[in-house]
Amino acid sequence: MTRQPFFYDITLRDGNQSLKKPWNLKEKELIFSKLLNLGVQAVEAGFPAASEMDFEATKRLAEIAPQNLVISGLARAVEHDISIAVDAIKPCVKPRLHTFIAMSPFNMKYVLNKNPQDVRKTAIEAVSFAKNLILKTGRKDGEVQFSVEHFGDCQENLDYVIETLKDVVNAGANVINLPNTVERTRVKTFVDMVEKVYESLPKDIMIAVHCHNDLGMATAATVESYFAGATQLECCLNGLGERAGNTNLYEVAVVLHNSGVDVPLNLGEIYETALVVSDMSKVEIPEKAPLIGPEALAHRSGIHQDGAVKTKDMEKGAYRPIHPTLIGRKDDEKIGFTSQSGKTAVFEIISDAGYPITIQEAVRITPIVKEAAQKAGELPTRNIIDIYFNEVFNIKGDFRLVAFEKLAENFFNLKFFHKNEFFDMNAQGNGPMDACLSALKQAGFPQKLVDYEQYALDGEIFGSGAVAMTVIHFQDLDGNIILARGKDESTIKANVKAIFNGLNLMHK
Repeated sequence: MTRQPFFYDITLRDGNQSLKKPWNLKEKELIFSKLLNLGVQAVEAGFPAASEMDFEATKRLAEIAPQNLVISGLARAVEHDISIAVDAIKPCVKPRLHTFIAMSPFNMKYVLNKNPQDVRKTAIEAVSFAKNLILKTGRKDGEVQFSVEHFGDCQENLDYVIETLKDVVNAGANVINLPNTVERTRVKTFVDMVEKVYESLPKDIMIAVHCHNDLGMATAATVESYFAGATQLECCLNGLGERAGNTNLYEVAVVLHNSGVDVPLNLGEIYETALVVSDMSKVEIPEKAPLIGPEALAHRSGIHQDGAVKTKDMEKGAYRPIHPTLIGRKDDEKIGFTSQSGKTAVFEIISDAGYPITIQEAVRITPIVKEAAQKAGELPTRNIIDIYFNEVFNIKGDFRLVAFEKLAENFFNLKFFHKNEFFDMNAQGNGPMDACLSALKQAGFPQKLVDYEQYALDGEIFGSGAVAMTVIHFQDLDGNIILARGKDESTIKANVKAIFNGLNLMHK
């Protein structure tokens, strides 16, 4: 699609009117600044005739609006409301009067108590009156938007609606808005209606959609309406709005972006904006909310975790719709451990906490972590680390170190148990590790050491002073390499602990 979507934000009107405590002028100005940062092309600033506060807020935002921003004021299809709204929005360079009336058979009969011809007459007269007032402001970029309230309920009288809209356009409407005021049925049904209107009106008339989320499909209806001919997409920050809310701006923008559409928004501002709006509205972001929820990047299934880790540095992830940085999220994909998780989660959680671990060690301790998770549910990182320490640096088995002491230069004494047998061995070697291995060989437990490494670790990680960590690699009789670790504030003790951990691994 080469047609650029036009984002018309309704947070300060639809979103605000749904709050338990609507925003005051100062609060509206802050939200307005966030909308400017996002780069929306139009803002419905309020319903000026609703209250003095709404009038003053709309007027103030019109006064401070940048020249390229449309400021819209909502008004019922009555002259009194329209006059007040035009007075409020006229300070801006691009004022737009937005008026509406319901045209569904149900609402005309039971709410308006008017027949269709009277409704058509009211719509035409309201648009004509609004157009004349806008022209009198001298704003050459001034516009009139007309909405068919409850358009989604107009399946049975759609021809009447279209004929009325042709008259409304002739009366001066620049934008025709088709709201799914109450979402009741299939997205395709609504989108097909939008497409029919689009095909019936002049192509210089902008078609808009305004979808509520009563059945959870407002984003889908809005996105598909764009591809059916709607250019203006009426959206709300955080999906605020009456009842279940309005179309969520973030979701629509990202879906279109992922679909190859040129989205004229600063997508990197989305996440911070969402947090600010949540705080100011006192409406918490659900933990599973798409894109912005605390759990939106969480993985607990072992299969998902494996794919997520393997693709975490790629633009396209195995189990995420976007890279988090696209919307300004600094946090990455979250790996949580439950009974459904696996070795990848253990490896990532311990690595991210700053502890050394191999995937082989993660494999070894995963069953123990799983067992704990089956009893407790999702395990906190601290619990997983405790298991890691116990199972990696303190491996239980048939070999138990009692003491290792230096007797003289290159001469050491080793005391240990193998099962219930006690050994007290003296041995010489080129250093403590060589002497320890020599003592074990004398005791009948020769080991083939193939690699040895020693590290100085950050003591703060382990909650103590400077810590030495020894990593050894033994080769067993079948040629398998066994990796074992030992840690201690003493380098010599770290070496010997690593050897005994390796013995217990080999002889399990």
